[in-house]
Amino acid sequence: MNPYAALQNYQQIVVLTDGCSTPQLAKTAISLLRYRPSDICAVFDREHAGRDAGQLFPAGHGVPVVGQFPPQADAVFVGIASPGGRLPVSWRPVLTAALRQGLDLVSGLHEFLTSDDELVQLAKERGCRLIDVRRNSEFSTSSGEPLGSRSLRIHTVGQDCSVGKMVATLELERELKERAVDARFLATGQTGIMIAGDGVPIDCVVADFVNGAAERLVRRHEQHEILLIEGQGSLSHPSFSAVTAGLLNGCAPQGLIYCYEIGREHVKGLDNVRLRSHGELMNAYLTMAALRHPCSFIGIAMNGRFATAAQVSAERRRMQSEFGLPVCDVYRDGPGLLADAVLQRKQERSE
Repeated sequence: MNPYAALQNYQQIVVLTDGCSTPQLAKTAISLLRYRPSDICAVFDREHAGRDAGQLFPAGHGVPVVGQFPPQADAVFVGIASPGGRLPVSWRPVLTAALRQGLDLVSGLHEFLTSDDELVQLAKERGCRLIDVRRNSEFSTSSGEPLGSRSLRIHTVGQDCSVGKMVATLELERELKERAVDARFLATGQTGIMIAGDGVPIDCVVADFVNGAAERLVRRHEQHEILLIEGQGSLSHPSFSAVTAGLLNGCAPQGLIYCYEIGREHVKGLDNVRLRSHGELMNAYLTMAALRHPCSFIGIAMNGRFATAAQVSAERRRMQSEFGLPVCDVYRDGPGLLADAVLQRKQERSE
């Protein structure tokens, strides 16, 4: 059963970024604009009303920025990842106005809409839904039984948090589908779930049930040829390695794609902790993965957002030489090399 099925039905979404329309804060909005463009009718930010979303973000050209909810809107999606995961206090009148207009509210923040008595009461009166994407409904451990053999399971893993694991996975799904391949993106974070209308918020699952939640997510989609499982965190991150390990064990991948950011030297949010080398991390991922299922790396997705074209080109050559794997920046180069690697692994399994 998919608890997020309703998210797939919205076709006139207003993305709420009011007062927070920066690339740093509005990451969810940018991803929604990039990967669900046909379902977005507007971005809500009173300060920038009248502008085009493409003027504020690296996506969303042609989407209007508004200061009032359009009459055709059917839902409001919270488009920010705020510090501490809390709703801005200034948003209360905006949220209540949306409910009074009969709009459903969808949020991926840690502060739940359904924990606010006023919003709950108003939603009940107006017949609206409050959907908290991060509300966990997984309370079972892993069965430990082997996963199906029909699907090829590819999992993105990373050097650190926020290095582009979700983007690499979504871009790879798009490329494979354009090649008429039956590929399915499996979301494990709130933004991915809001895009796909399915998944599991793995960072909100109780520790004992993380492996089982990932395992059940895979089993639910084993009818597809290729499963592309979104990665979270990093095995070396002092704060988030537990989620990474549980997800890796639970989805039992047959192939891994390593994601990293050019030039990053320290763990995100912990400037006193230096990142491990790529070789150390890749070996750790292989060791951990092999405890459940044999696995190997098939490619590398580098994030060159702060690098020049020349730096990206030099880095690509260096990483290819060191690891003997296809390397690409999915934004600059497209994900073609990674798609080729996935299809090659699929072919190898069928021989």
